[in-house]
Amino acid sequence: MKIAIAGGGTGGHLFPALAVAETLLERGHEAIIFISEKEIDSLATKGRAEFKFEKLPSVGMPRPFSPAIFGFIKRFNESLKACKSIYQRFRPDAVLGMGGFTSTAPIMAGRKRKLPTFLHESNAIPGKANRWNAKMVTAVFLGFEDCTRHFSMSKCVVTGTPIRRSLGTTLSKAAAREEFRLDPNKTTILVMGGSQGAEGINLAMLNALDLLKDIPIQIIHLTGAAQEQIMTVNYRRAGVPAHVAAFCHQMEMAYSASDLVISRSGAASLSELAHFSLTGILIPYPHAAENHQALNAEIFERHGAAMVLPQEAANGEALATMLRQLLENPRQLETMRERAKMLAPSDAAERVVDTIESYLK
Repeated sequence: MKIAIAGGGTGGHLFPALAVAETLLERGHEAIIFISEKEIDSLATKGRAEFKFEKLPSVGMPRPFSPAIFGFIKRFNESLKACKSIYQRFRPDAVLGMGGFTSTAPIMAGRKRKLPTFLHESNAIPGKANRWNAKMVTAVFLGFEDCTRHFSMSKCVVTGTPIRRSLGTTLSKAAAREEFRLDPNKTTILVMGGSQGAEGINLAMLNALDLLKDIPIQIIHLTGAAQEQIMTVNYRRAGVPAHVAAFCHQMEMAYSASDLVISRSGAASLSELAHFSLTGILIPYPHAAENHQALNAEIFERHGAAMVLPQEAANGEALATMLRQLLENPRQLETMRERAKMLAPSDAAERVVDTIESYLK
C-alpha cells in the first residue's frame, strides 16, 4: 500500500504520525508524511531519511471575522493544490490525517480522488479541525474511549495514540542517567512542557527549587528554545544537578532515567508516559483548543494515574507541595505508575494500520 499521512504542526500530531509510518514500513508498505513549515517539524524529522516528507503551508483557522481569515484561505488553497500535485505523483491508496488543519487539505484531496480517508483524534475532545475533518472520512481512530460521544459511533475505532518505535525499549535507570551525566542513584524528575516548552512550567519549577533543597533530587528539564539558557543558569545558582535542553531527540532515555514527571497533558505525551509507566504532576495548557489538555489530564486523575495542578494555581509552593507528597510516599507513587501503564495500549500503531489494511482489502 501507499499511504499519505498528514501529521505536522505540533509534536502531538507529528510523533504519532511517525509511529504509524514506522509500522507501515515494517509491513512492506510505503508512506509519505505531510508536515508544516514550523521549526519543530524540521527538528523532529531531522535524520529520518527512511520517510518522504512534504511541507504544507497550512495554518490554524483564525477566529470568525478576523482579518487573518484571508491569509488562512490563501494558504489552505495552496496546501490543497500541493496535495493534488503530490497525489498525482505518489498515487496513494489511502489518506490518514493525524489531526489539526494540516490534515484537512490532504483528507479533502484524498476524498476528491475517492480514496479511503481516515482521521486520528488523540485527545479526549476533538478540536474544530477534527470536527470538520470527521465529516469527510471513512473512519475515525480515537486515543481515548471518552471521545466516542463526539463522533458518529459507526465511524469510531478506539486504537489509543501511537508511539514511536524509538520509545519501544526501556533502558535501566542507571544507564539512562549516566547518558545525561547525572548521578545513577539519585531520584530524577523529568520536567517538560511539550515539544516547544512551557514558560508557566519553567517558572513554577524555578520557584519550587528553594522549597525542595532538603530533598536529594536531580532534574532533566526540557525548556523549549526560548528559556534553555536562563534555566541552565538558575539550576546552577540553586545548586541542583540538572540536564537542561531545549528539545530531546532521545526521549526513551529521558523517560527511562526518570522517577516521576512534571508535564503538560497533550495526548501524545500522556501515551508515552503511560508506555513507560511514568506518573507525576500534569499542568494542562490552559489555552488548548476545546480545553482538551484539561480533559486529558482529568482522565488520568480519575484513574489514579496522575495528579493535576491547574496552570493558574501552579506557583512554586503548590508544585513543591505536590512533589514532596509523591517523593515522600513511594507506595503511592508506585500505585500511580501501575495505573498509568493501564491507560495506553502498547499496540496503537498496529491497530491503526490493521484497520486501514482491512478497509483496503
